[in-house]
Amino acid sequence: MKVMTFNLRVDIPEDGKNSWAHRSKKAASVINKHRPLIVGTQEGLLRMIEDIESELADYRWIGQGRRGGMSDEFCAIFYDHNELEVLESGQFWLSVQPDVPNSISWESDFPRVCTWGHFRFKKEPYNEFIHYNTHLDHISQQAREHGIHLISKRLDELHQEKNLPVILTGDFNSEPDDPVIRFLQGDITLLGSTAKLNDSFSQTDLNPGCTFHNFKGGNEGAPIDYIFTTPGVQVLKTEIDRSQIDGAYPSDHYPVISIMKW
Repeated sequence: MKVMTFNLRVDIPEDGKNSWAHRSKKAASVINKHRPLIVGTQEGLLRMIEDIESELADYRWIGQGRRGGMSDEFCAIFYDHNELEVLESGQFWLSVQPDVPNSISWESDFPRVCTWGHFRFKKEPYNEFIHYNTHLDHISQQAREHGIHLISKRLDELHQEKNLPVILTGDFNSEPDDPVIRFLQGDITLLGSTAKLNDSFSQTDLNPGCTFHNFKGGNEGAPIDYIFTTPGVQVLKTEIDRSQIDGAYPSDHYPVISIMKW
């Protein structure tokens, strides 16, 4: 199966030629190009998500806005509805009140959320998995660390309860040497807890290069967008799509794509 994470870059008219009006079809075409089974997106407003959905005949999506309901940015998960059905889904806020919409903690600049879905293959009803998708705060290190700690705790609880593979995608706003990433990899303890997930970049070169490029392109730097899995999921290949479409980039982030099996 193929999994993608893709920060869409929120619609800001001040972006000029890089505003969403000029990028919507490009963003959708990247998804159509790779045909992933499932896509974790970040920064999509409702109108942006609907624009993408209108271009992707085979995909549906789940998620809520970070302010609650349909308001503000989503961490929407798109999935190929020909292949998958949603058995259960939900969303929680990265705060001390995770089940309260629009809640905010730990000096986070905005409310932050994690959207998740429990999926089953239609053609293989015995084959199921869980997908978590998030966008950690871009300002507060405290918010990033507490947020990923909360995600790890809930992910592990559901993993143990359902005994299913779990995929975690997102924009973590953290480079590989950051405590957030080292915690997920099992290298350090964070807030008294440990985690042990597989980093899909372990199947690439030692330095995969940047995933955020601010519409400038290039590969200098380090990634901040990741795909992680629980042990038992084998990542066969991971790539960063740095291509342009008609001379422009579909986002200020490159999408990351992994092929995996279990």
